[in-house]
Amino acid sequence: MAAGAPLARPLDVRWIHGSPSAKHNTDPDIQVHAYDEHTVILRQNKAVNYEAPFLFLLFGAERAVLIDTGATASAAYFPLRTVVDGLIDQWLARYPRNPHKARDGYGLLVLHTHPHGDHVAGDAQFADRPDTTLVAADPATAWPYFGFDQDPDAVARVDLGGGRALECLATPGHHPAAVTYYDPWTGLLLTGDTVYPGRLYIDDWPAFTRTIDRLIDFAERRPVTHLLGCHIEMTRTPGVDYPIRTTHQPDEPPLQLTVGHLRAIRTALADLGDRPRRHALPDLILWPSA
Repeated sequence: MAAGAPLARPLDVRWIHGSPSAKHNTDPDIQVHAYDEHTVILRQNKAVNYEAPFLFLLFGAERAVLIDTGATASAAYFPLRTVVDGLIDQWLARYPRNPHKARDGYGLLVLHTHPHGDHVAGDAQFADRPDTTLVAADPATAWPYFGFDQDPDAVARVDLGGGRALECLATPGHHPAAVTYYDPWTGLLLTGDTVYPGRLYIDDWPAFTRTIDRLIDFAERRPVTHLLGCHIEMTRTPGVDYPIRTTHQPDEPPLQLTVGHLRAIRTALADLGDRPRRHALPDLILWPSA
């Protein structure tokens, strides 16, 4: 692997989006999309869980990182470890380390965007996996790992080897323990449930405003190819979302957003001031919890 300016690859993907009848759903439990040879985007089947979160598997020379573990604990219904192990074996076959033991010494790091159940449910599938570091999403565990307990404004670095290292930021607002990841290799900014094409549930309005300011400043100093959250909840009609718990979304917009969406959110926050209320933008909805 070698570092370089990230290439904005197209993401014209037809994501699995549920079906009128879950009983007759024929989609895979997990959709696998190779963004590039070292980066994989996963989506959970809406027939398994309506949240249908996106997960991210990134490969470095020394270890891979899985960001989030989905909305379903059962490996029978959501075989996340099996899929991840298969993807790691395929990657190591293309980029071998030890020809006799494909996974020998190659690590897996499991991180999270935040502790909500639809992002951590599959953690137990990795609890006994060899060569695996599972960092729980709760602040008591995640914050010391990243160093945010000492400096919440720090930019933590997670090295995957071979010149690939993630930059990690504490980005509260949706949840006090929310983390955003930037991958200089691809230019992807992975924002979890902080920003995505859907209902941005805001638990702490001032913290969310500070987070958006920080993400804008951060993104202006780095090349961002795509901003990727963990859900799609909007329709292609501007400002209109699918009802909560929808299991069939045939008119989904793309997953990817841009830094311009961060600026649009900031403008809306400024207009709303200290009076939190629901406010629809074309591609997302600000949705304060109180």
